[in-house]
Amino acid sequence: MALIPITARLSIDEDEVSESFLRASGAGGQNIQKVETAVQLRFDARRSPSLPDAVRARLERLAGHRLTNDGVIVITAQRHRTRERNRADALERLVALIQEAAAPPPPKRRPTRPTLGSKNRRMDGKTIRGDTKRMRGRPALD
Repeated sequence: MALIPITARLSIDEDEVSESFLRASGAGGQNIQKVETAVQLRFDARRSPSLPDAVRARLERLAGHRLTNDGVIVITAQRHRTRERNRADALERLVALIQEAAAPPPPKRRPTRPTLGSKNRRMDGKTIRGDTKRMRGRPALD
């Protein structure tokens, strides 16, 4: 039972990740038409015992279109010519996605009020701009 390290405290079991191989799409000539080098990696996030509930919820939200209705994350890798590099690429992308979900959310913004100096500078700027526009007008008849 090998573990895939995600963070210092979090790791998932290799048995939770399944791989299937398929032919890659796109240009590539004879090699791409006869060799199954693309990798489709599946990870059942909803039923994974390794993930805490908070991480699972963030992971499902981050996965987006890669998440099926059953809660399975599907990652397809076909960037490279070899099966091994595509396997490593798909696994790296899954680990990066789980690491992003494992990071705690940033603290909420505490609203602040503008300082008196910034209010005065803003009003001074508006006064100067108004004076400039007033000077562009037609002179007053006295």
